[in-house]
Amino acid sequence: MRHLSSTVLLCGTLALTGCAELGSDKAFDRGPDAKDLLDLQAGIWVDPNGCDHWIIDDGLEGYLSARLDRTTGKPVCSGVAPPTQTVGDFKAGGTEIIGDPF
Repeated sequence: MRHLSSTVLLCGTLALTGCAELGSDKAFDRGPDAKDLLDLQAGIWVDPNGCDHWIIDDGLEGYLSARLDRTTGKPVCSGVAPPTQTVGDFKAGGTEIIGDPF
């Protein structure tokens, strides 16, 4: 039992150490082809409610965030596409390391 507890503690410590190494800069891709996220092309995915979300697919990583109005902070629901559809070349700028089967 003591061996199991030590193993669990070691794994937990290593996991937290890995998180600390990522840093707080969320604007930088840390994958094998590391680059500033501004170098990637964003598209728009429309959720089931009809509101827009920025989407980026870098092959290995993917990024998604709500599209918000800059002045009010409210969600943008532009009607650019039907619900659950995407528009734009959101895979541009990335080096595809793992192929997309679709």
